[in-house]
Amino acid sequence: VQLQASGGGLVQAGGSLRLSCAASGSVGVINVMGWYRQAPGKQREQVAIVTGDGRPIVADSLQGRFTISRDNAKNTVYLQMNSLKPEDTAVYYCAADPRGGSYCPVIPEYDYWGQGTLVTVSS
Repeated sequence: VQLQASGGGLVQAGGSLRLSCAASGSVGVINVMGWYRQAPGKQREQVAIVTGDGRPIVADSLQGRFTISRDNAKNTVYLQMNSLKPEDTAVYYCAADPRGGSYCPVIPEYDYWGQGTLVTVSS
């Protein structure tokens, strides 16, 4: 499985971006897809995921600003980010895993990671 993330860039505070992550290869094994981010000097953290049974989960601190969606026909997961803040600046990584149902993998459990896309929010 290969994950190709896109959509990052430079945006002013208050602006919006939409990230996309397209899966290719043996996509039939994928159930969970999601987004994580890592800011300079910080640990990677969960942003949002869609579980194998289709349940979207957004980190509590980002609810109301970030939305995750998934197009299974396109094997693509999207992250809509609104009202962006400078503290949202990070490399955003797409991840996928075969675990199904409502399971929410922790970071070390993911089998597949994309290359990351940089989001920079200026003040």
